[in-house]
Amino acid sequence: MQDGPERAVPGGEPSPLNEAAGHKNMRQLIQLRWVAIAGQIITIAVVSLGFGIVLPLPPMVQLLAGLVAFNIASQLRWQERSQVSDRELFVALLVDVAVLTGQLYLSGGATNPFVYLYLMQVILGALLLKPRWTWMLVAITASCVAALALLAQPLTLPLDHDRGLGSLYVQGLMICFALNATLLVASITRISGNLRERDARLADLRQRATEHEHFVRMGLLASGAAHELGTPLATMDVILGDWQYLPALSGNAELQQDVEEMRVQLQRCKRIVSGILLSAGETRGEYSVKTTLAQFLDQLVADWRSTRPVVAFDYLQHGDMGQAIVGDSTIQQMICNVLDNALEASPQWVGLELVCTAALLVLTVTDRGPGFPAPMLAQLGKPYQSSKGRAGGGLGLFLSVNVAKTLGGTLTAENRPEGGALVRLTLPLSALTIAPHAPLQH
Repeated sequence: MQDGPERAVPGGEPSPLNEAAGHKNMRQLIQLRWVAIAGQIITIAVVSLGFGIVLPLPPMVQLLAGLVAFNIASQLRWQERSQVSDRELFVALLVDVAVLTGQLYLSGGATNPFVYLYLMQVILGALLLKPRWTWMLVAITASCVAALALLAQPLTLPLDHDRGLGSLYVQGLMICFALNATLLVASITRISGNLRERDARLADLRQRATEHEHFVRMGLLASGAAHELGTPLATMDVILGDWQYLPALSGNAELQQDVEEMRVQLQRCKRIVSGILLSAGETRGEYSVKTTLAQFLDQLVADWRSTRPVVAFDYLQHGDMGQAIVGDSTIQQMICNVLDNALEASPQWVGLELVCTAALLVLTVTDRGPGFPAPMLAQLGKPYQSSKGRAGGGLGLFLSVNVAKTLGGTLTAENRPEGGALVRLTLPLSALTIAPHAPLQH
């Protein structure tokens, strides 16, 4: 059995997912109660007018009026509130049991074939409530049946059970069975759907928490490696700087060019290390400068093109790119990851289109490669999902997706109808731009 909507998450607070399922189940009970009210009205009318059986109509109508008033109040209450506890569901079911007991007491007690409608209340309680509340409901309904058998006056019906379907009692049993079965199937289907939806959302949240934990562990590992690499990289940079002035190299243009190329690549390694530390919540105090959006992106593209074997590259900008921002190496590394993936899939051509609106920066990277496999698109942003077939691959997009989420943005991917892939990175400008008169961190 499923537990009710008051099940708590760690920490003792009710889960928002359980609250949503409980609210839907309460709304379902309200709808079911309207059906029950309509059924009681029809049954009383048929029995009184169709079969000529004398019933105490005034008190029965009063009970119905009270149930209508309660259901209207419930509908108004649960339009404004979303948190539903087991106690509130239990009280709602008790009201239904009380009205059913009153109607049966006025119409034959335990000899009324509709006494089996108690089973519907018990089954609904088993679906919606925790075990202790369910057993309380079982005890109360059993006591009601016993009290009806002892106190209520039986209906003045002929003892004609041997007539089969011609017997009024058997006909009542048939109607009660059909009503029970119909209402239970309809209610259980919708309630089970609410619980399945809650469980699916809970499973998705657990998966995201697992991925986040994986991302944090990777960040700690990368941060530790970046710390260890920082010192030898700085030492090598100093040594290469000294080499440029050695007499043995000053007269050799080819060696001078090689040393300069080594320094360029070394600077790139230092930028990568700084980006790793910054994405892990640390910084080396480098490469965070005041700039504009256009300058930052133009420099990023220029650096990327100068260090990659790009054959053809289309770079387009749309909108106002003059906003002041702080150049962030984490964003630079994220965009370069996406461009690197596109270049690896399509060495002959890569496209980058930038669109800046009042609130968003949208970067669209396209290529003419084979595109993403369908399973990878379905699992986009999960670690080790790679189309390259390499063990441990797929971390570039995983890191990019999580950095985009951290900045309040999104990263999506799709296959282009004409061939190739499209990756769209959407970032809020508030995560990049400098507020007017705000102090700048260099």
